[in-house]
Amino acid sequence: MTKAPAACLIGWPAAHSRSPLIHRYWLRTLGIEGGYVIEAVPPDNLRDFVLRLSLRGFVGANVTIPHKEGVLELSTPDARARAVGAANTLWFADGELRSTNTDVEGFIGNLDASAPGWDAAEEALVLGAGGSSRAIVFGLLERGISRVHLANRTIARAEMIAREFGPKVHPVAWDGIDDILSRARLLVNTTSLGMHGQPSLDLDVARLPDGAVIADLVYVPLATPLLAAAKARGLKTADGLGMLLHQAVRGFELWFGQRPQVTAELRALVEADLTKT
Repeated sequence: MTKAPAACLIGWPAAHSRSPLIHRYWLRTLGIEGGYVIEAVPPDNLRDFVLRLSLRGFVGANVTIPHKEGVLELSTPDARARAVGAANTLWFADGELRSTNTDVEGFIGNLDASAPGWDAAEEALVLGAGGSSRAIVFGLLERGISRVHLANRTIARAEMIAREFGPKVHPVAWDGIDDILSRARLLVNTTSLGMHGQPSLDLDVARLPDGAVIADLVYVPLATPLLAAAKARGLKTADGLGMLLHQAVRGFELWFGQRPQVTAELRALVEADLTKT
């Protein structure tokens, strides 16, 4: 008998991940015989684990901290993974282990679902210059946003990303954010500010233009102070949980051969799990 296909999450630590909840839901609702498990892999064991992924019985994997950069040299990355400098999804094609970064399409897919028409914005303001920020900048440029202002507390990091992505990306000092807000029709927070246990994001959403869209990658809490302030102004928002759900779609399709849907039922399931922590 042929063994049912299985995928895994590679991370260190990894027990906190909601990926098993998401993928097992899709396997169950689509009636697919398959599995999804967590594999806690220490950095020293990453190379051996990834190179033996197929021998371990896996058709692919998600990759989380701290391995997103390390798997690039162990696989054949696509243009997105190379541009972002990190991969979060591995799969096999023609006997070759390939990698991509689905944070890009997760972010864009969530915006399309939550705030249709958001891409009419000419200028966007992205807060933070970490790995997630790189995926967001790539996605915005790919979608045709003319100007991406990138603000970071350490401006040298924003300047480095701007050099890599070209003249459409404009580095901004953290104390220069107020000067950009009135022109930014899209604001994206990729920092941990506003997350449970972290300092709040001190930003005046009243300075944003009417019709602006606000996205926050934080999903604990689900309604961050930034999103709450935006909704109080009547602005459209896209939350971090939506991105988490949408980024999982392509990996599932690559591994199990069917494209799943992000449904209200799935969101409610993950929301309920988040509120238990």
